[in-house]
Amino acid sequence: MIKDLANAGAMPALELTLRFAGARQKIIAHNIANLDTPNFQPKDVSPEEFQGVLADAIQTRRSGGGGASGEFEWRETRQIRRSGADGLRLEPRSESPGVLYHDRNNRDLERTMQDMVENAGMYRVASDLLRQRYSLLRAAIGERAI
Repeated sequence: MIKDLANAGAMPALELTLRFAGARQKIIAHNIANLDTPNFQPKDVSPEEFQGVLADAIQTRRSGGGGASGEFEWRETRQIRRSGADGLRLEPRSESPGVLYHDRNNRDLERTMQDMVENAGMYRVASDLLRQRYSLLRAAIGERAI
């Protein structure tokens, strides 16, 4: 029963979004930390690819007859892999079209900072929505009014 409650509604999608945004934040922070490193090529994972994976998983779940409950299965891609039972592993690729500087570093600080802010926003929204879902669940289990 607890597994059914944890897999109900948007909770699995929100948890996957949190894992993705957290792992991507580490990649972006690594890019910022090495911004002035000679020969450094920044890497990233496509958020659009993740959104496609998430949309496919939600659509598969809906069409499987479970509606908003049931197993939440998502497909792997070149950049988004499974790691363990519920884990997520990102395999970033170097794809920056920025200017190649004299130290052979391909950097774009403004774009990297924009990616960081957008990713942090995704994490914040997903964590707020998930916290709200867990609060409702706690209230229902504790038989309290909200």
